[in-house]
Amino acid sequence: MITSRIPYPLEKGDKLRAYHQLRVLSKSHEITLVALTDEPPNPEAQKELLKYCKDVHFIQLNKFELIVQLIKSIGNALPFQVAYFNNRKTHQFLQQLTKMQPFDAAYFQLIRTAPYAKSVQVPLKILDYMDTFSKGMGRRLTAAKFWQKPIIRWEQKKLTNYENVVFNEFHKHTIISEQDRDLLPVSTKSSVAVVRNGVDHDYFSPDDTEKHYDILFNGNMNYPPNIESAVYLVHKIMPLVWKKIPTCRVLISGADPAEEIRALASDLVHVTGWVDDIRTSFRRSKILVAPMQSSIGLQNKLLEAMSCGLPCITTPLSNNALGAIPNQEIMVCSSPDDFAHSIDLLLNNSDQYQLLQNNGLKLVHQSFGWEGATAPLLNLLL
Repeated sequence: MITSRIPYPLEKGDKLRAYHQLRVLSKSHEITLVALTDEPPNPEAQKELLKYCKDVHFIQLNKFELIVQLIKSIGNALPFQVAYFNNRKTHQFLQQLTKMQPFDAAYFQLIRTAPYAKSVQVPLKILDYMDTFSKGMGRRLTAAKFWQKPIIRWEQKKLTNYENVVFNEFHKHTIISEQDRDLLPVSTKSSVAVVRNGVDHDYFSPDDTEKHYDILFNGNMNYPPNIESAVYLVHKIMPLVWKKIPTCRVLISGADPAEEIRALASDLVHVTGWVDDIRTSFRRSKILVAPMQSSIGLQNKLLEAMSCGLPCITTPLSNNALGAIPNQEIMVCSSPDDFAHSIDLLLNNSDQYQLLQNNGLKLVHQSFGWEGATAPLLNLLL
């Protein structure tokens, strides 16, 4: 398994997906993990990942070489985020590793690792697109600053081309949702297997912690779609909510908050930064509001919140990947007025609150366990 980040700790979606897939796959497969990193590994990472892997290799990327690769990509077809991880030392390591050991398959997470397919000689190569990056990049244009727009359009064009070109370098392919599969710029996209994310129900579970916040938004708070959505929540939705509920408190929780996120802090908006145990944020909050404007894929924050017993409010874009029933398992909103109305309804109508709480919990337990979610990937490896 080849990843563009070390899948521990679990503060980003691709890390979470890789970690739990490793955990499930390890029950029936012997795994060697090769993980790239542009930052020092967490001291506990290797010990944790060796629980599920026979061997673990971390490849430290050199910052100077990364800059060189980005400059080179200006004149070639590689998207910037693919070129960033395309490292000569890693190609050499993988060539040597696969010559020394008779691997049956190689699983590449994200198109960022796709260039390494050329250096890996195995009978079966699987690419996990996870999300349709080209579409996600295009959706960033609306909120982008004027000087960012040309760069984003250029990257989107490169991603669209690369997602299509790289398809034929792999024997099988996976993606996180039907919505993302339909958006792939590939003519034979129907052959791509949907491998959803799941949630660890033993870890994320309801409890009787006292509620200190009415609304929670959580995630990697340096990720542009999360920044965009948190700003939208505080600047567009909350002024409408505060007209009816002046004391409504918001918790913005997650690693590495960008300057725009820190600027949202006020008497009624608490920005935490990194939280050692994200469950404390879920359990101290009444509802999760995820007004995602541009993010693609299946939102882990929704799965985890539901598993902790929080009713959730989100956009059609996010619920298309989740497939929850509006007004029964989730609230789906398209405007600040809709969000404000739904927040008011859930905070002041205990029947509606309990309906979403119970049905959301039932949904994730029935359809989003990691073992069931990873089953299609296991089938590809048969």
